[in-house]
Amino acid sequence: MARRKIIAGNWKMNKTPSEARELCALLAPLVKDADTDVVYCVPAIDIVPVVEAVKGSNVEVGAENMYIEEKGAYTGEIAPDMIVDAGAKWVIIGHSERREYFKEDDAFLNKKVLKAFEHGLTPILCCGESLEQRESGVTLDWIRLQIKSDLQGVTKEQASGMVIAYEPIWAIGTGKTATADQAEEVCRAIRECIAEIYDTDTAEKIRIQYGGSMNGGNCKELLAKPNIDGGLIGGASLKAEFAEIVNYNK
Repeated sequence: MARRKIIAGNWKMNKTPSEARELCALLAPLVKDADTDVVYCVPAIDIVPVVEAVKGSNVEVGAENMYIEEKGAYTGEIAPDMIVDAGAKWVIIGHSERREYFKEDDAFLNKKVLKAFEHGLTPILCCGESLEQRESGVTLDWIRLQIKSDLQGVTKEQASGMVIAYEPIWAIGTGKTATADQAEEVCRAIRECIAEIYDTDTAEKIRIQYGGSMNGGNCKELLAKPNIDGGLIGGASLKAEFAEIVNYNK
């Protein structure tokens, strides 16, 4: 089946609110006629100004993180209904930087995934292996473990609409990129894993992105692969190059 491509920018800890508005203004004419779904996942403080900046356009907005509780004494965290009320529709969950720097494990990330669905947010669930794991030959086993753990209790209807982003840790922000064949191998394995958990129909519906130094130069080859349905873009999402990825097929 034909899955619509989805290109999402992960701004990480970049752009003040005023800088965010400037970037949105820069990108607006460049992505307005895209044949892909376009999402800006932005720092919490930028959600409201970015939602305002893209209003009426083809761009949707997501958060980069979310806590598992509705409210309470969790200083510095952002609750799911805060994200929804601010106008965002997406949330990144399980990025390798959250897993590594903030020690978020799969049991915790599973709670985040379930909480996102509970509030009508669509998760972009990240998975990926380290260089050591790749060189040890355990990449596919590791990815399958992450996916199966993070999707505990998720229904096939919910899974059908979510996005999974495969991001090899060794390729994030390093300038290194998995070859198109390497990326396709893992994305295909993710789809096969989804079919095992649910069924083939669900596996065919779910969209799988590649992330890890995707840029204007390599996006066309990566996005031509049958199991790569988009990109989760880091550094390139902060400049006009993002539009080259969004418009990869033009």
